[in-house]
Formats: sequence, C-alpha cells, structure tokens
Amino acid sequence: MNDRIRSILKFLAQAAALGLATALILSWLWPRIFSGPQTVEIIREQAPGAARPSEGPVSYAAAVERAAPAVVNVNTAKVIRERRTPFFDDFRRFFGGELQPRERIQNSLGSGVIISDKGYILTNNHVIRGADAIQVGLRDGRTAEAVVVGTDPDTDIAVLRIKLKKLPVINLGDSGRLQVGDVVLAIGNPFGVGQTVTMGIVSATGRSRLGINMFENFIQTDAAINPGNSGGALVDARGRLVGINTAIFSSTGGSLGIGFAIPTSMAQAVFEDIVEHGRALRGWLGVSAQAVTPEIADALDLPKVAGVVVVGVLRGGPADRAGLKPGDVILAIDGQRITEPRDALLSIASRRPGAKVHLTVLRDNKENVLSVTAIERPQQMGQTQ
Repeated sequence: MNDRIRSILKFLAQAAALGLATALILSWLWPRIFSGPQTVEIIREQAPGAARPSEGPVSYAAAVERAAPAVVNVNTAKVIRERRTPFFDDFRRFFGGELQPRERIQNSLGSGVIISDKGYILTNNHVIRGADAIQVGLRDGRTAEAVVVGTDPDTDIAVLRIKLKKLPVINLGDSGRLQVGDVVLAIGNPFGVGQTVTMGIVSATGRSRLGINMFENFIQTDAAINPGNSGGALVDARGRLVGINTAIFSSTGGSLGIGFAIPTSMAQAVFEDIVEHGRALRGWLGVSAQAVTPEIADALDLPKVAGVVVVGVLRGGPADRAGLKPGDVILAIDGQRITEPRDALLSIASRRPGAKVHLTVLRDNKENVLSVTAIERPQQMGQTQ
C-alpha cells in the first residue's frame, strides 16, 4: 500500500512541476495572458511619397518639366538714330556736305510662350514694340528669327512666329477656373539671367481699373515677376498655361509680390483673331457711360443705385439706331448685371461684330430690353462701348 501511495504522490509532484514549468514558459512568451487586457497604440508609417490631404506636393518639378520647354527668351534689337543738335546744322552750312546721323543698337529682353507646333508664340506687345529684329531662344539651345504676325496694344498681346521643327508646345489651362489661393508658377527670363521659375499663389482674379491696358481682367499673383518676365508663362500646379505675365507694381523696379498676368481666356481669343483676321475683333455699340452714384440716382430720381447711366450716344451708331438715349440706365447686358462702365466695356467688346446684344434699360423708372447689333470696334475709341 505504501508503495502505491508513494507512486501516486510522485506522479502528482511531477504533474505539479510540469504545470508550473508550463505556466512559467507561457507567462514569459505571452505575458498578456496573466496581466489582463492592455491598450496598444498602433503607429503606421506613411508610404514614401504619400502626402496627407492637407499638404501640397513636395516638388513642382513635373509641372515645370511640362511647361518650361515651351517658354522662350525674346531678344529684340532696335536701331536708334540720334538727333542732331543745331551745332551740327551750323557745321554743315559752314563747311558744306552732309553729316551722317549717329546710330546705335538698343537691345531688350523678354519672354514668350509657344502655343502651337506651327511656331506661333504669345508674348506682350510692349516686349516687341518698335523692334527692328526679334530673335527667339529655346531652352534646348536653338534660336530663330521671329516675325510679327500681329499685335493688340489694347490688351498688350503680340503674336510672333518662328520656323523650326519639333517645337515644344505648352498645354492650355482654364483661367476661368482659377481660385484665390491656387498655386501658380511664373516662368521667364528675368533680368536676362536665363530661364527662371518662381512660385506663388493666385492673389486675386478679375483685376481691372489699373490703368495698364484698355481691356483689363488680370490675374494677380505674388509669384516673383521681374523685368524680363514679361510675355512669359504663368502656369498652374500641373504645368498648364493660365496667364501671360505682363506687369508688376513696384517702386524699385523689382518684384514686391504684386504681379499681373493676362488670363489665357483673353489671350487665346486675341491670338485666334490675329491669326485668322490679322487683328483683334471686338464689338462696339457707340455708347459713353458712367457709373450711377448716389448723387446721380437722386438727380434722376432712380429707385436705387445700380447700373451705368448713358451720357452719350453716337449719332447713327448701333445704339442710336436701336433707340438708346442719354439718361437711360443700363442695368444688364445679356442678363448680366452691370455696375461699372469698365464692366460694360469688357462685356460689349467680348461680343463678335454682328452679334445681337440685349440691353436691360431703365427709362422713366420702367425696365425695357433693347436689342442692339454690334459692329466692329473702331481704332482709338478710348472708353466708349
């Protein structure tokens, strides 16, 4: 019996030892079994190159590579003939013979954008105005003489053409979809240092009344624009052309963060007119107008301050033939409300000659709609619509 008891006790002792050893091993390998529930924070590292939605890209190199090859340097040369002083006239009378006027070459730099594989280039009119020779330099090192296809001083747009094969062409973006805060890149040749890219945002859209051009609808940006950038590209974050860099506000001649670009919507329309017709075609009604002020509204007994008041109508012009009269208040053009004379100027000028323009007119406190057929805007007509 004693042997049997000793065998049982030995078996139990061995089982207990085995159980204890198993528990020690389990507690060492899986401590949470014995320590109870625990809270574990999982940290996942972002995949390389993945940006959080609130962050922008770390580089705009892809956008630059798409756009920059189509941005060119525009070098102009102009022969300046120096005027002779009365002294030289006296010299000629005394000694006889003719003195040849002295000549010198004046060079200037600007930029341009290739927008067609047929060699058409958009730039500013002021970049090539008065030039006797124009040379275009591409980023790939090629150069070519350029001819002027046409110019439009009222928007400061000029179209050039070069004869080279396999030209890089920029992609056009929709300037009408730009929003304040969108990232934009300015590409050009500032101060002649070579092609340069600067970055900023759209600071404002629809800027006008700046006194720069007759027709103004500028994109304002804080991307650095300096002398030599004129005519260059303003592109979006995908490298699509949204504007032609044109002007800056500056007291020093350098960038102060207020630059202006002509939107592609305007530049493209002018380009197509110049290529097809040799000039920009704009509608015109033969009207002079000014904004309705509280004083004018009171004097005319108007129900509210709105629209523009007609102060002059060209006799025999489109508006005159349609029955428009001085003292009429134009409230809307083709359904779009008008608050400034410049708004009316841009709206009418955007119509094609021959187009019907519907004017919502207030006369004797009654609204009427007049249908006017626009004609082509004559040259040098100032602010008349």
